[in-house]
Amino acid sequence: MENRMSQQMVEEDVIDLKDIFFILRQKWLKIIAFFVLGAVVAGLVTVFVITPKYTATASIYVVSASNDSVVDLTDLQIGTSLTADYETLLMGRPMMESVIKNLKLEGTTVEDLKSMISISNPTGTRILNIKATSADPQQARDIANEMAKLGVSWLPEVMDSNAPNIAEEAVTPTSPSSPSLVRNIALGALVFAVLYVAFVVVRFMMNDTIRSSEELERYFGIVPLAVVPEADGDARPVSGRPTRKPQTRKAKKGA
Repeated sequence: MENRMSQQMVEEDVIDLKDIFFILRQKWLKIIAFFVLGAVVAGLVTVFVITPKYTATASIYVVSASNDSVVDLTDLQIGTSLTADYETLLMGRPMMESVIKNLKLEGTTVEDLKSMISISNPTGTRILNIKATSADPQQARDIANEMAKLGVSWLPEVMDSNAPNIAEEAVTPTSPSSPSLVRNIALGALVFAVLYVAFVVVRFMMNDTIRSSEELERYFGIVPLAVVPEADGDARPVSGRPTRKPQTRKAKKGA
């Protein structure tokens, strides 16, 4: 008995999924319309509302020669172990305050500057990439270069170690790093389409109206005797006895 009931529930779920599929297929034009609308809205917001950000990158090489300008294995090992220390100290409060003071970044707090900077160490290297992001491309360049210079001059004194070298100075970025117009357009189109599909599905699931003779037979076990078409062409099942329209006879002449 239980297996029969569970099998019936599974069959009803499958039928519901089919109904949802047919409903969505009928709404495919509106789904495409919402997809296009989401792309347009996301594109306009990206271009006219979101402020573009620029990223500049400076690199320092954490290794130096200790014996007559010749780098040996010990220097490489020391550079590897110092890379993590440099990465931590570069993001410290003293470094942030020095950058703010040297560049005269008025109104910028230590936390604000930290949110503009990211430091990465490519795997297997002793190179630190200092990335600065700002709405002003020149400011991004100046912050990245200032941090690299302080990393070369100030941090070796704090750590009592050999000074690293500047591998690459930051240049003024010519194109924004964010936001991504293509990504935002694709995301906006997808979000609008998914939201509309979800709305259609939820409204369909919450609608308990009997929409076909098959549903009437499935849920109530009643076989409709007739189907009355509605104004929009849909058929509405009728479970009572069908009635016929009375016919009137014309009286014969001379009767």
